[in-house]
Amino acid sequence: MAYWLMKTEPGTWSWEDQVRDGTAEWDGVRNYQASNNMKAMRVGDRVFFYHSVNEKRIVGIAEVVREYYPDPSDASGRFGMVDVKALVPMKKPVSLADIKAEPKLQDLALIRQSRLSVMPIDDEAWALICRMGET
Repeated sequence: MAYWLMKTEPGTWSWEDQVRDGTAEWDGVRNYQASNNMKAMRVGDRVFFYHSVNEKRIVGIAEVVREYYPDPSDASGRFGMVDVKALVPMKKPVSLADIKAEPKLQDLALIRQSRLSVMPIDDEAWALICRMGET
């Protein structure tokens, strides 16, 4: 199993929306690196659900339930999407400030590539962030 972080603008698609719908497609990604990360996702992989913009915090954990397939909203046919299912909310959301303050997390793409919307999370960072979020 691999671990990931996926960013969303809560005004467009929030954790509450994901919980309400249960399973939903993660579409609209138009960055090649983020798209390649989604191509690497496998059913059963875990995902940190990150609210970007004003919140900048991890609010829940989801699971990949369908692997990469074409995104019908992409007229060029170059980009795809995956389906994710809400699993659990973070008991204590983990903010970007909390992550930046933790020396063991300084190599995360979340810090180094702040505009990347889909990124891998290594096993140790996943475990540490889960502890930080009391989840």
